[in-house]
Amino acid sequence: MVSTNSFYIETYGCTSNKADSLIIANALRKSNYKETPIENAEFVIINTCAVKEQTENKIKARLRELYELYGKNSDKYLIIAGCLPHITSSSIDVIKKLVPTFSAILDLDIIHKIPEILIEIKKGENNLIFKSSETIDKSKFLIEHTQEKNTGIVPISEGCKGACTYCCVKNARGRLICYDPQNIVKNVEYQLKQGIKQIYLTSQDCSIYNYDETNLLKLVESIVKLKYKFFLRIGMINPSFLIHNLEQLMRIFKFEKVYQFLHIPIQSGSNDILKKMRRPYLISEIIEPIDILRKTFPSLTISTDIICGFPGESEYNFHRTLNLIKWLKPEILNISKFTGRPGTEAKKMKQVNSREIKERSIRLTRVFRNSL
Repeated sequence: MVSTNSFYIETYGCTSNKADSLIIANALRKSNYKETPIENAEFVIINTCAVKEQTENKIKARLRELYELYGKNSDKYLIIAGCLPHITSSSIDVIKKLVPTFSAILDLDIIHKIPEILIEIKKGENNLIFKSSETIDKSKFLIEHTQEKNTGIVPISEGCKGACTYCCVKNARGRLICYDPQNIVKNVEYQLKQGIKQIYLTSQDCSIYNYDETNLLKLVESIVKLKYKFFLRIGMINPSFLIHNLEQLMRIFKFEKVYQFLHIPIQSGSNDILKKMRRPYLISEIIEPIDILRKTFPSLTISTDIICGFPGESEYNFHRTLNLIKWLKPEILNISKFTGRPGTEAKKMKQVNSREIKERSIRLTRVFRNSL
């Protein structure tokens, strides 16, 4: 039985998406909405991801399933949020075909206005598309945790400065906007007061955080000064940061409250492929900084991402990646089989055979496991 003024959120993708879902849930609770299982929810909110074709297909299948289950149910409303509707100009049309009776599609910068949007839906409005005219500082929305949780999330920025030829997320999240450090610290403290023991700072690239005179190091300094017992984990760092700001990173890792955890998405061991990806670094440039970090912080955990079968990747290029992983010996390796994403330059390039991509993924997995 559907409960009036109730909601359910299903979240896909990255930590930034999880932070968005927390903002949505908090806004609804403050407006006297209750979170329930999907069967009882009046409003079903799907927070989507678009970074990989595999994830997109999974979400599309889920939307189709939800339409079949609830599409003709007049007391249940389906709302789509996240990146998927915004990666190309035609993405919203794709959603319309999957879920003809959707109630609303939300822009990434309008999620805080969800209570007002639900009022419009309850008036009988349907197929609403909400786009924001301005970007918002998401760190100013204080997160409350309803259960006993150990981990809190605080977004520090959105968007990026890069122009990677394979990435469609930038089409949805846009250019870089860094959030006010005072809001970030306030949000961290607010969550720590609730008993949170570890905080994740999240963004598409934490390394480029810069707000007026506050860079990532100064932001972290302000956070670790808070008089609570907790640990801080820094999100994704572009490998270029190791080249140009190694001292800043080393000072961050020396703070007692900061996890010695480094997520650097290198993506390929071949300089030729990195150039095609438009990644702004050479493998030779990051070797010495990583060596220094390993020697300075013996307990350092390194996580990296690799794309197998990027357009134009030859067997020689791939061997460079295998050699990189043999040398790097990352504690965590995220392997993606390349698929061309909508609206990207890489989708228009000459593709590697899908069987070859799968085979390379298997070989890379084997090399990684042997390196542990």
